[in-house]
Amino acid sequence: MTHPPYGEPEYPESGYPGSGYPESESPGPDRPPAPAREPREPDPLAVAVGNASLLGAGYLIMGRRGLFWAAAVVTVPLVWLVAAKAETWCELVLLLWWAVVVAHGWRLARRHPAAGPRRGQRVLALALALPVLVTAGGLRFDAHGIADAVEEAREDGDCVAVVTAQERVGPGHRLAAAPVAARGDTVVEACERLDTAAGYLSGGLGGDLGMLKTGFGRLGTVLGEPGNERTVEATLKHFLGRLPTADGCRTVRIADWLRDRENGPEDLSGPSSATAARIAPEALMECGDTLMTDKEWANARDRYRRLLDEHPGDERAEEAREGIRKAGLAIELDNVRDLVAAADGMNTGYCRKPAKYSQAPAHREGANRALFVGDSEYTDKLPDGWHATDAAKAALVVCVDSAGMGKTVETCQYRDDDERVRSVTFREVEVRVKAYALRTGKLVTDRKLRISGSSCPYFISYYGSPPSQRSVTPSDSDVRDAFEPVVER
Repeated sequence: MTHPPYGEPEYPESGYPGSGYPESESPGPDRPPAPAREPREPDPLAVAVGNASLLGAGYLIMGRRGLFWAAAVVTVPLVWLVAAKAETWCELVLLLWWAVVVAHGWRLARRHPAAGPRRGQRVLALALALPVLVTAGGLRFDAHGIADAVEEAREDGDCVAVVTAQERVGPGHRLAAAPVAARGDTVVEACERLDTAAGYLSGGLGGDLGMLKTGFGRLGTVLGEPGNERTVEATLKHFLGRLPTADGCRTVRIADWLRDRENGPEDLSGPSSATAARIAPEALMECGDTLMTDKEWANARDRYRRLLDEHPGDERAEEAREGIRKAGLAIELDNVRDLVAAADGMNTGYCRKPAKYSQAPAHREGANRALFVGDSEYTDKLPDGWHATDAAKAALVVCVDSAGMGKTVETCQYRDDDERVRSVTFREVEVRVKAYALRTGKLVTDRKLRISGSSCPYFISYYGSPPSQRSVTPSDSDVRDAFEPVVER
């Protein structure tokens, strides 16, 4: 007994199990016979090509639905793993699985007794596999092109171009070329961190050195990752290009920080130090001028001195020297004013600690304007032309002690309320004065002035017991005559 040819019914037309007709009966003329289910005759090449699509099409061509679903159970998680992990080893595992499925389909189809070329199956397999393979290949090719554009932009230090190029990556690229797409994501992420660092650096331009430190720290972190040298350099260059700021004193603080900051990568510290050296001279000069306007003389002088000490050959050196001179004079004048204001006697303020004001008028021949401090009982009677209104216009500072009594002028008799005769001695007014030349702060006069005046008036007033001695009553001219040797040279 021979086996019937493959594809022909194994059972007689009169009936076969499961045919739906009785074995002893044949279908009548009114009912057509049911078509017989023919077993699949696989084409090994078609099966292999169908499985190459990773859709399990080869197994469906063979009619092996169980294998189709079994392959799908493995294929779907592997594709998800490739997309999620985006690592090369995941792609290698998927590629290995692809080779296994293709080889298994080929071998399984070859073992079929009726295996052979089938044009229809090949056309179907190509129709299923070719779009998948072409699409995957095209996506991988495009992904590599995007990656090249991203890398080129990074080499140019252009993070905007990096992001623009990477935005072309779609879901298909992340399936067909996940590791390549992920590398672009890493570059974009580095650019985002650089953008954050740039934000901190911008805050540092406002004078917040803490933000400046944070910004440089983040730059250093990104620089420590290979391939980011140019983008870090571009970010740093953009920041340094915004210096100096509009505020000279703020720029000085930033320049000092850039120069003195803790050691870091040479790619950061080198350009920073060079920028600090570039902006410091002008910033020191501007800061000194600003502080002079704000009457912070000592701080202004410090900035001018730093300019001369740190940048002796700078073109602003002469201006800095003039600034130091003006600041020094302002400091002297402020000091003199404070001392004069504090002097209310011979042992206080300027009288205790005389100081100079180098730009004061010289103590010259003739009348000299003076600041009179201390007891003002008699100095208020001096001519207005002798009084200086401010230390900046005075040639002398005259310290005046409390008035005492000098030599006897005359003794007169007075009758008190009890009708008793009393003798009252009138004496000259005696005042000790010290005069200092304000330009040098040196003592030029130390004497006791004797002021004459009228004595023995017809009436005298007193409280309590009658006085035994009294001072004469000077006139304005008497006071002037006494003080004239002090203010005139």
